[in-house]
Amino acid sequence: MIEVHAFATPNSVKVLIALEEMELPYELKTVNVRKGEQKTGAFLTLNPNGKVPVVVDDGFVLTESAAILVHLAEKTGKLLPSESAGRARVFEQLFFHASALSPAFGNAGFFKRSSPEPQPIAEARFTTEAERILGLLDDKLASQPFMAGDEFTIADIAHFGWMWRIQFPGLTLEGRPNLSRWCEAVAARPAVQQAITRAEALIETQRPAA
Repeated sequence: MIEVHAFATPNSVKVLIALEEMELPYELKTVNVRKGEQKTGAFLTLNPNGKVPVVVDDGFVLTESAAILVHLAEKTGKLLPSESAGRARVFEQLFFHASALSPAFGNAGFFKRSSPEPQPIAEARFTTEAERILGLLDDKLASQPFMAGDEFTIADIAHFGWMWRIQFPGLTLEGRPNLSRWCEAVAARPAVQQAITRAEALIETQRPAA
């Protein structure tokens, strides 16, 4: 069975959504990043970079959420087109997510919420970039139902991870009708709802008893 070392984070929920969509059995192991468990020696043997998620699939250890999504899609033959052009469109969005969307959202949230002292220039820079990216995605979805074309793929899963936590960088989908329509459609999928439930339960299980 696949082991998933994760917490209730944007990158972690992507993997859970993929596993639920692909109907793959998995065992979920909590790594509480709020308590620094991703920096323990045991976890660093799995991922020296000290980040979740990590997947262990029959002894094969894999990090980086985009790589995990591709691995699971190729393992099952699901949510990744078989023809060259379709695959390229999915990879285009995965690379865009890793190089643009995720850093902008993550840094905007950090400088708004976690910076030891105010950094207005950095906050404005990353928030502006995140807003620009939302505009690009909204424009793309004006002419197609999903991120890589006509079908739901791992590209949608990748982007949805941060839309699920869009309040962290202080962003909204207001004024983005196409992106809002897409987000509602993805959130309504039963597998997505199940994955979110399991991700959020990781926080609940770490809370001390009253």
